[in-house]
Formats: sequence, structure tokens, C-alpha cells
Amino acid sequence: MSIVTLNPLQSHQDLVIDPGKITGLRGKITIPGDKSISHRSLMLGAIAEGETVIHGLLLGEDPRSTASCFRAMGVEISQLNSEKVIVKGRGLGNLEEPLEILDAGNSGTTIRLMLGLLAGHQDRFFVVTGDASLRSRPMSRVVKPLKEMGAQIWGRKANSLAPLAVSGESLQPIHYYSPVASAQVKSCLLLAGLLTEGKTTITEPALSRDHSERMLRAFGANIEVDGETNSVTVTGYPTLTGQTVIVPGDISSAAFWLVAGAIVPNSELLIENVGINPTRTGVLQVLQAMGADITLENQRVVTGEPVADLRVKSSPLQATTIAGEIIPRLIDEIPILAVAAVFAQGTTIIKDAEELRVKESDRLTVMATQLDRLGAKVRELPDGLEITGGTGLFGTEVDSFTDHRIAMSLAIAALNSRQPTTIHRAEAAGISYPDFFSTLQQICQE
Repeated sequence: MSIVTLNPLQSHQDLVIDPGKITGLRGKITIPGDKSISHRSLMLGAIAEGETVIHGLLLGEDPRSTASCFRAMGVEISQLNSEKVIVKGRGLGNLEEPLEILDAGNSGTTIRLMLGLLAGHQDRFFVVTGDASLRSRPMSRVVKPLKEMGAQIWGRKANSLAPLAVSGESLQPIHYYSPVASAQVKSCLLLAGLLTEGKTTITEPALSRDHSERMLRAFGANIEVDGETNSVTVTGYPTLTGQTVIVPGDISSAAFWLVAGAIVPNSELLIENVGINPTRTGVLQVLQAMGADITLENQRVVTGEPVADLRVKSSPLQATTIAGEIIPRLIDEIPILAVAAVFAQGTTIIKDAEELRVKESDRLTVMATQLDRLGAKVRELPDGLEITGGTGLFGTEVDSFTDHRIAMSLAIAALNSRQPTTIHRAEAAGISYPDFFSTLQQICQE
């Protein structure tokens, strides 16, 4: 039996990892394109004038959902591949009324950002939905401010759950004070602000990732950023022009290998072409504070986004506290950071992360229960986790709960357990990282 075995079953796939054969992790890794940037390049290409050429697009299920939705609204998008994708833009405000319901699949980014665009397409009607997971996730955080702008949106549970129906209206600019630091909320309102007469401003309690601001500016939008107040302003009805976008590697995907390289003895990995946007590098800051041996090499700027190669070597880790303003900069990486905490000396505290309860799964509960099954000492908090490291893990059966980041985090934890581990519904990893399992097999040294 190989170290990593994927067993196809009738309705799902099980991943079996046999850590007893692993003597270390070695190799160079090229990770998938950044998911956030992939979504935004497709969307902005769709509403710009002329052609947008995208290199390095993530081929996971979520960007495919975005492409499918915009194709249904009349946008010509070439076959998706990581080499080159061409989007023939229709221009701002010119999306067609679709003949069918728009299906965002499992992608919260697709549905929430798209709502901002649809709300301002006057005299057109749209219905958007997603899979069972997405239909259970809260949409009121974007519906409420869009309604303040004049949007007409209806949905289940007092307009808080998909399916959602949207009747495009003339929108008015607002200054919205977001109660949460959320790039999805901010980006939704920036896209809605493109279709208003005047300036739309979003102020957040802490800085969230800024890919939308960077890309909107590159496409020609008038974007003003006030770092002192965590505010961003967009001026309506700009001329957006198609661009060439080179998508860097996703640091959220790199995070799994950074933790793997740190916790598995006798390991050294080089992760190439990783985006190190300052609003996304909280995971680097935390791992380095824990004592991880991570160096940044070949730092450069690619189409407005900072990029580097990351080298990680195995090293002893120490517990830390993860809380406060850094949380929006690593919210997607908390599941894998919880795995790092299991192998760190001392007690790691994760707080202010209640946002994880409304992701693809309740990631706080799921990580607490599944790590507990593996033998970790974990206590679930209302807004985080308390993890006492150094107890060691034993192999057992765990479940991804169809959450891609849970599936991959549990796989990394299993590398350092005492016996084989079986991860049920492991195919969820394909949502953001289709080649995760094959890469894992390649770097495991026997």
C-alpha cells in the first residue's frame, strides 16, 4: 500500500494515509492559482471593455462556478485551463438576463460578489442559488447593505438564505460601516458601487484582503483607500478596460505545505510562486512566531501582486495566541494552523474567529471534533479553539464534512499520527486544490 491512497466509493472518496512509511517530505511544489484573484479576474473581465487574458487561473470547482454563471449571462469565456483563459467583456452594466437559474455551487465568493453586480443591472431579473451547503450560509451580510443602496432582493428566511431573486434597480451610493472585516462584503459593495452615480465607501473594523481594490484599480476604476480608517471608496461608472492577469499561487493552499514541512521530521519543501499580499500573510507571521523555519526567496511583483518562493524546513514549534486584527488576514488558514498547534509545545489560543462558523462547515466545531478523534487535546471556544500541543496523534477515521480546507488539514495532521488514518469525503479538496492528493504523494519520502 502506498503512503497516500484515494479509494473511490459509490457516493464519495476516502483518503487513507499511512504515516509509518514516511521518512520526511521533500521537493518543489507549484500550487494552484489564488482562488480570490481567480474569481475576481473572471468577474472584472466579464464587465470590462475588450478582452481579458488570464494566466494561472485556479481550475477548482469554485472558479468554474463563477465562469458558468457569467457564461449564462452572455459573457464569452474560453475553455478554462491554467495556461490561458480569454474573457470577452461585455462592458459595465451589460450582463444579459439569464434564461436559467444561476448556480454558484459551493462558492460563497461567487454568490456574494455577483449579487453586487446583479443588483444594479436595471430592468433585468436574476435568480441565484447553490448547493446544500451554500444554501445554508448567511447572505444577509451583503443583502442588507445592498438594500440600503436600493436593491430589490428576495430570499428564504427574511432574505437571508439562497435561493435569492434579484430585480435590477438604479442604485444609490452609501457609506457602509461593516460590522465584520469581510473581503466578500467589501467586494460586493465595491462592485455594486460601480453602477451608482457617486462614491460608495465601505469602512471595516479591521483590514480585510484587498485583491478587489488592487484589481479594480488595474482595470481602470477610481479607488481611494484610507488605511487609517480601514475605508475604501469607489466612484461609479468608470471605464473598465480588459487586462492581462497573471494569477499567483494561493497562499491559502501553500499554508498546508508550510505546516506539513514544519511538523514532519526531516522535511524541506520549496513552494514556488506564492502570492504574499500583505493582507493575506497572517499565516506566515503566525508560523514564524511559532518557530517555523520559513524563508522567503526570489521576492518580486507580478501584475500588482507581491510574489515569492517559500522554503520551509522541519523545526520544533511553540504555542502562540492568534486573535484580534490578524484574524481577517488568516481566516481561511485557521484549520491548518490548528493542526500546527497540535504539534507545538504549550497551549495555543485562537480567538475572535466566530466567522469560521458560517464557512463551508462550522470549522470550529468540525476541527475540534475531528482533531479530538485523532487524540489531540482541543477545547472549543465560542469564537475559537484552545489546543494543548505535544500529546501526539493516533490514526482513526475522520470526516471532512465536505469542506475542502478540513479535508486537507486532516490529511496533513495524519502525516504525523502513529497509525493510518482514513478521511471520509476527501474529494472535497478539489474545490480549491484539484491536485492536492497527487502532490502529497509526490513529496512523501519512504
